[in-house]
Amino acid sequence: MQNPSVDEQPLLVERDENVAASEAKRLLRLAGPLVASGLLQCALQLVSVMFVGHLGELHLAGASLATSLANVTGFSLLAGMASALDTLCGQAFGARQYHLLGVYKQRAMLVLALACVPIALVWTNTTRILLFLGQDRAIAAEAGAYARWLIPSLVPYVPLTCHIRFLPVMASSAVTSLSHVLVCWALVHKAGMGSKGAALARAISYCTNLSILSMYTRLSGACKRTWKGFSMEAFKELRQFAELAFPSAMMVCLEWWSFELLALLSGLLPNPKLETSVLSICFNTGALMFMVPSGLCTAISTRVSNELGAGRPQAAKLATRLVVCLALLEGSVISVTMILLRRFWGYVYSNEEEVVAYIARMIPVLAMSFFMNGIHTSLAGVLTGCGEQKIGARVNLVAFYLAGIPLAVLLAFALHFNGMARTSSVPKFKSF
Repeated sequence: MQNPSVDEQPLLVERDENVAASEAKRLLRLAGPLVASGLLQCALQLVSVMFVGHLGELHLAGASLATSLANVTGFSLLAGMASALDTLCGQAFGARQYHLLGVYKQRAMLVLALACVPIALVWTNTTRILLFLGQDRAIAAEAGAYARWLIPSLVPYVPLTCHIRFLPVMASSAVTSLSHVLVCWALVHKAGMGSKGAALARAISYCTNLSILSMYTRLSGACKRTWKGFSMEAFKELRQFAELAFPSAMMVCLEWWSFELLALLSGLLPNPKLETSVLSICFNTGALMFMVPSGLCTAISTRVSNELGAGRPQAAKLATRLVVCLALLEGSVISVTMILLRRFWGYVYSNEEEVVAYIARMIPVLAMSFFMNGIHTSLAGVLTGCGEQKIGARVNLVAFYLAGIPLAVLLAFALHFNGMARTSSVPKFKSF
């Protein structure tokens, strides 16, 4: 987070160009490491899916459905609740109340830990849930086994998702991502655990990342002002934190859930193994590309909350205008790049020619989502910095559930576009 200077000059008309350039550099300095660390963290899920994908179509379909259910009922909820820290800590930092950052982090970990109890119960019953939703029996059984082996990952994920809101995680994420490849290989192939080993590998890698960040917090002088050790103050005002965490979670989850719901619906299409596998690969690709606008989202959230906390709303407005321009640029670059790579991208996940060809047809449509997602995510970061997550939740509810998903169902089941419907419908509405 930026440390606002006490004697910072007001924004003057004659200095607009210099101020804009300075703000753009500040945003890029914040977003750059966040994008890199986000890509590295996302690699954990992608590497696990890649290892499973080369075991066969059934394993890939099962792991894909389990990952979708785990994201819907667990990871998205926890990450969304933790995003309340962006508002609280950003404004506390802007107001120079540095000690509150450590207190807020502990408070968040307590609330998130409580939420893990029902999450673990849901994951334990994944097979029953998927069968109730009409999924193929073989795929549901494979997904249930994968989800049960994901439960240990909740233990390190709760403190980790709170730590990454504050700390420079690029180096730790790089170490974790590299080691994750070795852990996956050892568990999936060497230990003969198959897809279950890929699920367990995520827990081990989360522990590795958390251990590195915990050592950094304890040994680095950079955290002395913000981390004063464990405090009983963290047990106070839990309700107030939960009241902000809930709309924060809804703002994140309503978007995330819509894509995972589409993955579940793909299991109801003809040839569910193919449809589920391909759609999962597309969404995993989307998750990887999402890390770029996600970095901009966190950067603008930090800048807006810092400036509002310091009483400088005009500086926050300037940062907002600049981040939209940056979002348009990155969206264009990512979309064009993926279209150029569309014929080769499928081989990263599967050796099946049918899967690779299907992915090549899907990516141009998916590119629309990459472009629009940059604008949507950046503006969501502005709302988070302002503490207006309720507005974002309402917008996502309308865009995804009253427009995008009904259109996807119509295109897929009534007009027989199949998986193409799912990547073409939601992007049309998400930037509204």
